[in-house]
Amino acid sequence: MKRIIKATLAILCVSVSVSIAQQNVSGIIVDKQTKEPIPGVNIVIKGEAKGTITDLMGAFQLQVPIDQEISISYLGYETLQMKATADFDQVELAQSSVELNQVVISASRDAQMRSETPVAISSLSAQQIEEAKATSTDQLLNKTPGVYMVDLGNEQHSMAIRQPLSYKSLFLYLEDGVPVRTTGVFNHNALIEMNMASFKNIEVIRGPASSLYGSEAIGGAVNFITLNPTSTLLAKASVQANNLGYKRGDLMFSDTYGKVGVVASTNYATRVDGYRDHSDYEKFALTLKATVELSEKALWSNSMTYVNYRSDAAGSLDSASFYGQEYSSFQTFTDRDVEALRYKSALDYYWDRGSKSSATFFYRSNSVKQNPSYRIKDDYSPWANPGGDENLAHSEVNDNSFNSYGLILQHKEVLNFWNSSMTTGASLDYSPSSYLANYISVHKTDAGVYDGFTPSDSVLTNYETDLINYAGYAQLELNPVAKLHVTAAVRFDRFTYVYDNHLPSNAYSGAPDETNHFNAFTPKVGLNYSISQRSGMYANFSQGFVPPQVSELYRGVKVPTLDPAVFTNYEVGGWFALLNNKASIDVAVYQLNGKDEIINVQQPSGDYANENAGETVHRGVEYGFNYKPISDLYIRLSGTNAQHEFKDYVESGVDFSNNEMATAPSWIANGEITYRPSFVRGLRVGIEWQHMDEYYTDAANTSTYEGFDIFHVRIGYEFKGFETWLNIMNVGDKIYATNVTKSAWGTNYQPGDPRTFNVGLAYKFQK
Repeated sequence: MKRIIKATLAILCVSVSVSIAQQNVSGIIVDKQTKEPIPGVNIVIKGEAKGTITDLMGAFQLQVPIDQEISISYLGYETLQMKATADFDQVELAQSSVELNQVVISASRDAQMRSETPVAISSLSAQQIEEAKATSTDQLLNKTPGVYMVDLGNEQHSMAIRQPLSYKSLFLYLEDGVPVRTTGVFNHNALIEMNMASFKNIEVIRGPASSLYGSEAIGGAVNFITLNPTSTLLAKASVQANNLGYKRGDLMFSDTYGKVGVVASTNYATRVDGYRDHSDYEKFALTLKATVELSEKALWSNSMTYVNYRSDAAGSLDSASFYGQEYSSFQTFTDRDVEALRYKSALDYYWDRGSKSSATFFYRSNSVKQNPSYRIKDDYSPWANPGGDENLAHSEVNDNSFNSYGLILQHKEVLNFWNSSMTTGASLDYSPSSYLANYISVHKTDAGVYDGFTPSDSVLTNYETDLINYAGYAQLELNPVAKLHVTAAVRFDRFTYVYDNHLPSNAYSGAPDETNHFNAFTPKVGLNYSISQRSGMYANFSQGFVPPQVSELYRGVKVPTLDPAVFTNYEVGGWFALLNNKASIDVAVYQLNGKDEIINVQQPSGDYANENAGETVHRGVEYGFNYKPISDLYIRLSGTNAQHEFKDYVESGVDFSNNEMATAPSWIANGEITYRPSFVRGLRVGIEWQHMDEYYTDAANTSTYEGFDIFHVRIGYEFKGFETWLNIMNVGDKIYATNVTKSAWGTNYQPGDPRTFNVGLAYKFQK
């Protein structure tokens, strides 16, 4: 009996001593830059196999021996080791400047390791976005491998991803995984409808992504991921201005109240009396988001973005004006007026074993009103109308609007074999749209300036189109053997265009009422092989498609018979850690074949009509290199070397087969060196280089533009919540054009901005 009592007392003593030596540690892990909670962070007791991960709100609890250290790690972030204390509260993790793409969202609509993603994908981090102090989105995206976004002034733009500098509907723009615009009404200027103050990070998928996102994701899909609520109070305000008449102010507020988190971000920008005549603009943008933690497994998120934008449309310059630096405008009245509203409500439920279900409802309201310079056509033409009035031109004012009502359902199920999972989804997008255009007569001076117009009640175009797209998709991911990851995906889309014309058959747009259907079946197969945790290789085969645009079908007197254009992509690539993880490189080699592209083909009668007749081939290599030789210095280089050719292409009666495509430079590159001296805390100095090679300016390959090299310098300093910066863009004051095209009327130059001094001041308050 005494032995039993002694043994019991000994056990109790040991238990008490162990309990005394343990402490309950809890806290929240957040991103150092954005202060957002990070779910799924690993917290491990040093020297033991015991640990935990953070929940949906970045919180954790763990029993830790007193005075013991813990390791906090997450892919893409610097690992942090520190002594655990009972009042742990909030810990910040800094993103790694070398390993920028370790976790991505856009490749499967859900957080996923880069090593399991057989596509070329890259990401701009919150730190890169914050330090760029960009005044237009191209200043961000052009840092990305394989991407060149063309600056057309006042945030207007076109794009080049595995394509020439293009205005075509070959790129898909998303906000938090939902397309910004509906299929069939593509706008190459769609990114003026984004709120730059709301960007947390930007992910770019290069190559077709139609197996997941549907149409238009051909050259690439760009996903703008917006700010989430912070775990504690954070407020920021900033103002900036430059010597070209640009001014902008930004505000951001974020906090969490119990289970509810909120974030609001807004900015107002204006340009008055810039270096070009007729180039003023004004933009207001607001994004609101609220998240509710319904339970440990359920998260409900609601967000809204509103953008109101108006800009003069100065048009391009001829060669004499461009090289003579005569930055006047041939138009004095052309403009663009955009109003866009987007709302999204998403419910995510996390099941056991990593399975997840989500339901997303979205609504869009969009109106683009224009008096466009590109619609102005002279009455006089030496070859078409030699007897025309040289002081008269013809144009239109128009309004293209749509509303969208959509639903996306998705479920990911973790399976019981080969560490596999299956993702299935369905989507519905119903978007009634309308187009109204009225004729205007334009007066042209003897000096060639379009100085005024006379409105009329003559209606050129007046129709409505109900656009209906429903789709289903599935993606299977397998790990049949160690280090090998297999992905197979397929999507089916069904489109219905219900066209209702309000004009008679003899009108400019007099096509009869009609209902058109389009089907598309898009597969993807990919392999990933992990060499190590930070290095791997992949290969993929994928297809993408583009249905006809509404304007390609109904802007005429009859409806052509058109099918979706199809693009097939073959690709291999890899990502590798180098020099003891101080450097990383990401490489992709691809061939993209386009077939049944819609072009304007001359008929036997001499008339022209849209047909599926074009074939193109695009080959290239894309690369991104990041290097941090010492803690103070960061070096980045990204670029693409590519060849874009017409394979079988006869447009408007002219055969361009085997020619190089116009506006298709063979080399585009962007490099950057950033220095953060440790002896001056808060200071950063960076220099950026943008290169574009020579390219043909016409499809006939008769003329070229020499390309350019420009440099930007960025200097910033942070001190006790304050930040000030100076960006000197085009520091060498280079005369260059962001886009040059040649037509029968001559060569048109879109001028790049001269040397620009942009200064700013910001203040950040955080609890």
